[in-house]
Amino acid sequence: MKSVEKTGRTVDEAVLSAIAELGVPRSDCRVEVLEEPSRGFLGLLGNKDARVRVTAKESRVELAKAFVAGVLERMNTEAAIEVRPRGETLNLDIVGRDMGLLIGRRGETLRALEFLTNLASSKGGGEVLRVVVDIAGYRKRRERELEEMARSLARRAIRMGANVTTEPLDARDRRIIHLALQDSAEVTTQSEGEEPFRRVVISLRDHPGPERPGS
Repeated sequence: MKSVEKTGRTVDEAVLSAIAELGVPRSDCRVEVLEEPSRGFLGLLGNKDARVRVTAKESRVELAKAFVAGVLERMNTEAAIEVRPRGETLNLDIVGRDMGLLIGRRGETLRALEFLTNLASSKGGGEVLRVVVDIAGYRKRRERELEEMARSLARRAIRMGANVTTEPLDARDRRIIHLALQDSAEVTTQSEGEEPFRRVVISLRDHPGPERPGS
């Protein structure tokens, strides 16, 4: 991290001078006031300027990548980290062999890793507001599996003429189910229950379940 020390008649003046030299937005800097300004006798003798140290924050991209790399190292896992910033979202794709342990049962470990990565990088600077972590293309495969499951459960609901309920799903997986069936003319979906046991109920449109509370 690059730091600059500057002086000025006021703290703001010193900070602005340091930021101009660093060439980064103020929101991406950490400011330390080393000395407050003071005015001497009659404002003429013994005047002392403010002195500050301004440090450019590491970017959220750098912090997120460093955190994931540290986790892989501690797990003795050899893998490459592919970084793809997209506006306010950063995609971190972990590519390697034997990634099953890092993905976990139905992506539970992956979700925990993504949560911790967002937490660890939250103080970083830059435009990135959210980090999405994927491992060996797992999320795309999971999305296809959930879409197929949604269609299969919809067919079952139509065949049985009754509501069909999924297993407990997290918010991201429930959203995939809702989107997969949102244009269906025969069934509708709603989420029910409390986390972490919230499920999606698939109902015939002629026999709707309770009012849809969202995902």
